[in-house]
Amino acid sequence: MSQLNTDHLSIAGVNYTSRLMVGTGKYKDFEETKNAIETSGAEIVTVAIRRVNIGQNKDEPNLLEVITPDKYTVLPNTAGCYDAESAVRTCKLARELLDGHDLVKLEVLGDEKTLFPDIPQTLEAAKQLVDDNFKVMVYTTDDPIMAKRFEELGCVAVMPLAAPIGSGLGIRNPYNIRTIIENASVPIIVDAGVGTASDAAIAMELGCDGVLMNTAIAEAKNPVLMASAMNKAIQAGREAYLAGRMPRRAYASASSPLNGQFF
Repeated sequence: MSQLNTDHLSIAGVNYTSRLMVGTGKYKDFEETKNAIETSGAEIVTVAIRRVNIGQNKDEPNLLEVITPDKYTVLPNTAGCYDAESAVRTCKLARELLDGHDLVKLEVLGDEKTLFPDIPQTLEAAKQLVDDNFKVMVYTTDDPIMAKRFEELGCVAVMPLAAPIGSGLGIRNPYNIRTIIENASVPIIVDAGVGTASDAAIAMELGCDGVLMNTAIAEAKNPVLMASAMNKAIQAGREAYLAGRMPRRAYASASSPLNGQFF
């Protein structure tokens, strides 16, 4: 069996074929959401509990009628939370709405302008959630020390930002991301800042286990087509990482070897 056939993303003991994770915000309607997510090939779909109805509002359209839990792993997230208390409360609400579901994406933001994570509050929320038997995928800065702290705390995946949420700036500090990967024994998922397919491919070529994105697909002129591009970019970047790129050289190297030439 080839390496590609056995190459799976494993999170909290569950194996996934796709290494692309997508969000559900900013689409024009549920139909576009459904089409983009299906085209992306994603198996994990994240949902902002404070912004999207998944059953808490009985008289409104329910996203879970489009993104069904029997087809996708629904990943509740705490977007919009600015302190540990509200983030923990949101995760508990999600667990109640999703019949005991315990895999969550934790983000505790520091301010509305940068949407950078508040690390002390995120640490506190992560500790409480892990102690309460949640399986926590945590959004953090690209600081290798903090990434390791979250792993040691018991988070099942660490999700460093590539750039500010929704900025589309791509990976601003690949060296930090690579250091985080080298020091980790849990999956490292780039979260936030991806703008186009080449950004996703670069993340995977660095050795990331996956990429989570929303705005890059939802705000494209053609979201469904961009979802297709991201699907291919994730696969190409992963294959390139597994293949092992050629070394960079300061000078040219002939494509045809000179050894054994006849004249």
